[in-house]
Amino acid sequence: MPSHLRLSLVAVLTAASMFASQPTFAQSGDAKPGDKPAATATDAAKEAQRQVEEFTEASRQISGPAGNPECVWLGRRVVGLMWRDDMDTAFRHLDLYDRFGCPGGHIQSAFRCVVRQGYIDPKSPQSVNARVHSCWLNPSAQPVAAASPPPATSAPAPTPGVAAAPATNAAPAGTATK
Repeated sequence: MPSHLRLSLVAVLTAASMFASQPTFAQSGDAKPGDKPAATATDAAKEAQRQVEEFTEASRQISGPAGNPECVWLGRRVVGLMWRDDMDTAFRHLDLYDRFGCPGGHIQSAFRCVVRQGYIDPKSPQSVNARVHSCWLNPSAQPVAAASPPPATSAPAPTPGVAAAPATNAAPAGTATK
């Protein structure tokens, strides 16, 4: 075999072995593989149990098809997506909601309840989900006073009995204008 072919073969094999060993460098030694799957499995089990309880609660409180698990699941998603202004996805979910024979009037009532209650902190998705869930269970819920947005910064209110100075474009007295 000519020497230039032998040298090329050695270069290719060296490069291949370097790339093949790269994944071992990417792994960190401080991760404990046994801890993460157990915690994730526990969290998933808790989440599944919470959902089962929510569906059971909804079927007890809501008579008719709006209390069926599939209607609760899809309906709450539609209302949440509408609140987040994701109308395209909301309409796709609404098509499924209708296909399962779920009542469209319950979506309207629940969304009206969510909107009527006002501001929801956008940084806390759990608060959105909690409001949607409570409005799904009781669409005629009255607005809560604590659910108002933080006060907007505006000009200070005038002090009673003190007249505000009129705004003028005139130069101060004693100065010349050009």
